[in-house]
Amino acid sequence: MEFNCSSPRTIPVVSTFANPFDNNYDDTNSLTGVNGQTRKPIALWPGMYHSPVTIALWETRSKTFERFLDPPKDAPPQSELLTKTPKQSRTSILYGFSADHILREQYRDPWNEVRIGKLLEDLDALAGTISVKHCCDDDNTTRPLLLVTASVDKIVLKKPISVDIDLKIVGSAIWVGRSSIDIQLEVLQSTKETSDTSDSVALIANFIFVARDSKTGKAAPVNRLSPETEQEKLLFEEAEARSMLRKKKKKVEEKKEFENGEVNRLEALLAEGRIFCDMPALADRDSILLRDTHLENSLICQPQQRNIHGRIFGGFLMHRAFELAFSTAYAFAGLVPYFLEVDHVDFLKPVDVGDFLRIKSCVLYTEHEDSEKPLINIEVVAHVTRPELRSSEVSNTFYFTFTVRREAKAMTNGFRIRKVVPATEEEARRVLKRMDAESLESNKGKSK
Repeated sequence: MEFNCSSPRTIPVVSTFANPFDNNYDDTNSLTGVNGQTRKPIALWPGMYHSPVTIALWETRSKTFERFLDPPKDAPPQSELLTKTPKQSRTSILYGFSADHILREQYRDPWNEVRIGKLLEDLDALAGTISVKHCCDDDNTTRPLLLVTASVDKIVLKKPISVDIDLKIVGSAIWVGRSSIDIQLEVLQSTKETSDTSDSVALIANFIFVARDSKTGKAAPVNRLSPETEQEKLLFEEAEARSMLRKKKKKVEEKKEFENGEVNRLEALLAEGRIFCDMPALADRDSILLRDTHLENSLICQPQQRNIHGRIFGGFLMHRAFELAFSTAYAFAGLVPYFLEVDHVDFLKPVDVGDFLRIKSCVLYTEHEDSEKPLINIEVVAHVTRPELRSSEVSNTFYFTFTVRREAKAMTNGFRIRKVVPATEEEARRVLKRMDAESLESNKGKSK
């Protein structure tokens, strides 16, 4: 299977387990490498995180990835930037859930829907493939770029995703900066009732990738992008506006530190928390301290979880963060939560094999404007901890929004989500920072 930098295609996804009683199964599956040598199938390659989708994607770009595994010595960087169209990076993957019962079982959650955590892994893997296609120069004599996930701008679930119906993910590069690439992905699932394309969109995700020179580690320029259709031009403009908004957010955060209004907001948030700390018997029983919503996981990052660059696969980190966020919302609400969106993800520092990773979560705040759909905002922070150095650094921050499942809520009379209150200034600042970011995003959406 050969990877083509310019031609869009649909990549079929199959289950990763073979039937041992299937006489047609061939475990040799040898493929021809770059130099005509027989190479092992992708599933046996080192340095790759394996799932049905990642294996399918890596098979399609195997020739490109062999350059990463054995890069030309002293190869020069790409000498001339190309101008590409979104069509040239457009890639789609197809899950044949209706016919592949093993694949269904690999993705099924307890509510007969697709596991969101596994889907986040797949979205990151597909976005990585698209970034490779956009940056590819078809020249085996140049050194390949190091492409990493910088952030996830937004992932919004528009409707439940059934595990019994075929699923398709389509994505392409929609905007580029000097060294960054904005990639939009759409998860599509059609039924007889939703044959219209717009109705079949179940989820939309935006990933930001950045390019680094694989030798120097410095920011590297990426190929230009020239949108062709009206829709592509619209997506380009929207992505550019989001880029400007991200820069504006940083300036707003820096400015707010010196505003008196910020102090007043902090005091208002902390007022109820002080009652919990100083007069707990008089505290509001419909509220709970932020620190009492905490959950935590710890793990040692294993070689099987690394990507082609030797670092821990970003999709794996998102999967683990989502599972902890879901558990936090479940323990807090007392009812089965329903995922709505990933508000934002920052990949601040790389995570390496052997790192001791502590993933901490809490309910940051709740929203009660719609009693039928109360919102639970979860913060997840991943720390790379080095006990021998007595150090701990934040590697990733994740923000998720959940509500509760309607069927679960309907069975509980008088159900109400509790209000979460901070007890310290540091907690209050985290809450305000996230509220302001959401408010800025909401105001931008209303102004369109």
